[in-house]
Amino acid sequence: MKTLAVLGAGTGGTIVANRMRKRLGKDWRVVVVDPRDQHLYQPGLLFLPFGRYEPEELLRARKDTFRSGVEWLRSEVVGIDGEARRVEFAEGEPLSYDLLVVASGVRLRPDLTEGLTGPGWREKVFDFYSLEGASALRAALSTFEGGRLVLNVVENPIKCPVAPLEFLFLADEYFTRRGVRDRVELVYATPLDAAFTKPQAAKKLGYLLEEKKVHLVTEFMTSEVDGAAGHLRSYDEREEPFDLLVTIPTHSGAAFVERSQLGDELAFLPTDPHTLRSKNIPGAFVVGDATDLPTSKAGSVAHFEAEVVCDNLLLAAKGEEPEPLFDGHANCFVETGWGKALLLDFNYETEPLPGRFPTPWGPFTLLEESRRNHWGKLAFHWLYWNALLPGRPLPVEARMSLTGKELPQETTEQPERAEA
Repeated sequence: MKTLAVLGAGTGGTIVANRMRKRLGKDWRVVVVDPRDQHLYQPGLLFLPFGRYEPEELLRARKDTFRSGVEWLRSEVVGIDGEARRVEFAEGEPLSYDLLVVASGVRLRPDLTEGLTGPGWREKVFDFYSLEGASALRAALSTFEGGRLVLNVVENPIKCPVAPLEFLFLADEYFTRRGVRDRVELVYATPLDAAFTKPQAAKKLGYLLEEKKVHLVTEFMTSEVDGAAGHLRSYDEREEPFDLLVTIPTHSGAAFVERSQLGDELAFLPTDPHTLRSKNIPGAFVVGDATDLPTSKAGSVAHFEAEVVCDNLLLAAKGEEPEPLFDGHANCFVETGWGKALLLDFNYETEPLPGRFPTPWGPFTLLEESRRNHWGKLAFHWLYWNALLPGRPLPVEARMSLTGKELPQETTEQPERAEA
């Protein structure tokens, strides 16, 4: 019997395992390796600090996220022997595989920034990209009566690049409702030269920062955090004082990628941008945040990549070459506060465009705030558990479509579908 091994049971890994269990024949095992007992709905972490979710609403028992027939191995991966096609564990016998999917996600690395986890950590310095951090921040926000709240992205790439801005927009609403907004200064310190990672989005949506009275500090390369004194420092010796710091720490790939010396300097795996085949692990594909691809580390990307990886796994199982099916497609709802959100849809080659999504009639609007977009983001919580993770088809294609989008004048003759 042949074996498909999937390393990591986050969004991408779970989708791949569930879909391939259904699509592969009985002569294949599908084995998922992940030591954690619970699956976390990561998009909910944005809302947790503002009291819109309880921690238990974001968790499910991992055993309940797999289709019947998927084998779950609760082990910690310590290495991959690509030549022998073998996964090695901290304890127990290695797992031999015929095909491999690495979906090991990212690690938050606050330890890589001097002083970040020192005095003040989880007292006036918080993250919200972890369940523990978001829960602690929730308590801190509820008693924050005024001062300088600085949100700092230490280094890119990060998961969900728009989440830091969403946090600030929701904070504006939260403090307004509490009646203390006039005593709170909101600051966004980013290593980028603009608030949004995509130039077109930055140009069109810059008004939101002015509207929400968010002070933008660009090209801020964080070197050190002094939690006791309440100072954030950059390599060019600028300082940003804070009363409350919300940090997005450096992200890196899995520890076993780093130990195996398979990744780049941050342990992200070199990946073909279109086939999603690993560049240095024989018989392997990479999905989700574990890749080094120049697209968002977002849940939608993991979903679209998973679809492509599944198609290419079927080809690989027949001894055929994978096809270049992935075009960098990403889309994300951006919460702007007060019950509204906007939607971005883009890929490697195409900037976010205005228009309607996913059909010419909507129901969602692109690059435009609406209440319908907000409800779409909230509805995704149900879709995630009941459709996306089980591997059921959703009405959004893996490749970006130009249907419903308003194209710039010079590109109106382009075909309906964006090229990879």
